[in-house]
Amino acid sequence: MFVSEKNIEIRYAETDQMGVVYHANYLVWMEIGRTQLISEIGFNYAGLEEQGYISPVLDISIQYKKSMRYGQIATVRTWVKSHTKLRTTYGYEILHEDGSIAATATSLHTLIKKDNFRPVSLSKVDPVWDAKYTEIALEK
Repeated sequence: MFVSEKNIEIRYAETDQMGVVYHANYLVWMEIGRTQLISEIGFNYAGLEEQGYISPVLDISIQYKKSMRYGQIATVRTWVKSHTKLRTTYGYEILHEDGSIAATATSLHTLIKKDNFRPVSLSKVDPVWDAKYTEIALEK
């Protein structure tokens, strides 16, 4: 299984008055993780957008396990959980420095043409990228 890892230093602006990371920041970290994974396997999401495609989120599920705080380093682990003709599900773990789990999550995405919002298969847009996702997907 291919897993991308990205360390993120938790900034004060990401916390609430108790110094605990505000829950919505995990979504931003997941996006950073997805972008890192895509880059590590040799592709560029911005390039897809330049070609007129976007990949909106259809669903997100997060399970918060243990609070993170200002000054800590969060490690975002990201992988392709499943990949079908029109949908890709990413899996995530967000870890404390000691390896304990702060949160687990999944996000479901599709690929659409920007000008008409119609779904399109990644295999039609970039067959090499599609093949790589199929290869590394956890669930076959």
